[in-house]
Amino acid sequence: MHNNKKALPENTDVLIIGNGPVGATLAALLGRYSVQTLIIDKAHEILLMPRAIALDNEALRILQLAGLGEDAFDKIVIPEVRMHCPMIGQFGRANTTGSLDGHPKLVTFYQPDLEHSMRAHYQRFDNVTSLGGLKLEDLRQDNDGVTASLRAEDGSLHQVHARYLVGADGASSRVRSLIGQDFEGQSYSEDWLIVDACQREGKAIEHIEFLCDHRRPTPHMPAPGGRERWEFMLRAGETRDQVEDTGYISTLLQRWIEPSQLKIERKAVYRFHARCCKHFQQGRVFLAGDAAHITPPFVGQGLVAGLRDAANLAWKLSWVLKGQANPAILASYEQERRPHAQEMIDMAKFMGRLIMPRNALLAFLGHGMMRTLGLIPAARRHFEELEIKPKNIFKRGLLMNKNRCARLPRGGLLPQGLVRTPAGRILPSDDVLGDGLTLIGLGTDPCAPLTPEQKQSWEAAGGRFLQIGPQGQRSHSTTPFIEDLGLQLTAAMPLGSLLVVRPDRILMHDGAADQAARIISDCLQLLRK
Repeated sequence: MHNNKKALPENTDVLIIGNGPVGATLAALLGRYSVQTLIIDKAHEILLMPRAIALDNEALRILQLAGLGEDAFDKIVIPEVRMHCPMIGQFGRANTTGSLDGHPKLVTFYQPDLEHSMRAHYQRFDNVTSLGGLKLEDLRQDNDGVTASLRAEDGSLHQVHARYLVGADGASSRVRSLIGQDFEGQSYSEDWLIVDACQREGKAIEHIEFLCDHRRPTPHMPAPGGRERWEFMLRAGETRDQVEDTGYISTLLQRWIEPSQLKIERKAVYRFHARCCKHFQQGRVFLAGDAAHITPPFVGQGLVAGLRDAANLAWKLSWVLKGQANPAILASYEQERRPHAQEMIDMAKFMGRLIMPRNALLAFLGHGMMRTLGLIPAARRHFEELEIKPKNIFKRGLLMNKNRCARLPRGGLLPQGLVRTPAGRILPSDDVLGDGLTLIGLGTDPCAPLTPEQKQSWEAAGGRFLQIGPQGQRSHSTTPFIEDLGLQLTAAMPLGSLLVVRPDRILMHDGAADQAARIISDCLQLLRK
């Protein structure tokens, strides 16, 4: 059996089914949190077909959290997305230049590169075992775990007992069907031909363009290594065999590229789906990524949503397995992730209607309306500056409700900026936050008002302390201290505030410096609920 020199264990804490980018990222995070993890897949090798192609700043931040360096895989930073209609010209654009929280707002990438990097990364952890050539046949749950029946390539059946099981096994998930969570939602009736071509170094476009022609909508984008992707909607009567013919593809691409220059890496016909499970959890079994929700590709958020799942679920499983939290907190995974996944699917469907209008009249009306709205500065900004994108802020879940400060809402992500350690090292702030549940004092020592017993109970629950001061401030306390160089963090809340930040960088609680004891006891209660 091809593996990283490890035999199939009989027991593990977490069994992940599916070693794609979401499963691999989850394994890397669990590796980081010291959880015994087994990740299996039917295939031994990475699929060399590029599938996902876009990542946003939030996704890149999760990859940073999982431990991937900025140069771990090639990326192309996309400065803008343009939407063009043959009848009225450019009717919309999104400005994706610049960065948010230390990462570009939008990049394209080559998926096999990302997967190779993530697998190489998690294999550094002794607590992560990765095996190919195994297929999930069945599972059954009892009070203390899940027993999975795995079929090896030689036909033999193996039992693995895990305390928790995560299905990251894609759109046709076996885990999902075994727990009876069949998809709700729609399939688009249109099929699309995806063409990935490479070796046109220096000639690929630099932005993403959507040619919203009702006769044949065509998104077109660059990717690393001189690659480009085109997506062509099939017309009525066109068959898969017909459009996958090289001569036919040459005709489709002739407005961009000489057929002689064309080196096709992949051509495939897909039908896009918009689907979301009613439940992401059944007992000790969880669904993540495409197994839980499928987003049409029109906003490049499919893989991003799966990475958000991994970041949300990994630390909660770890805290429960270490006895630092009650298993009841695991219900917050679905509570927090499902609404946002559904909002992203709805936004992708809206963009789909813009990109593929049914006829010339609808195209003229829809695109004309968008162009007219673009004349109103506030409306144009809403679209151009990506304010249309649903914000990833939890309304309920594993957090204290009733936030008193809207600048940084509870359930939202803590900003990331550059910070300086007392030793003079300059780092992104997430790298200093580490793996804990962190009580941060902004310009104040969070430990000062606490008794030794309160500090101890916080540390026993996986809690840490950190003081963040404005640039130039020094600290004389023993609490770890960093300077906020770009004022990203100290501007988020008034100085003197305390914040509790979860390992997934979500704000759990906040308050004034003299409320430290209450903030800690509130958070401990949340973990023990």
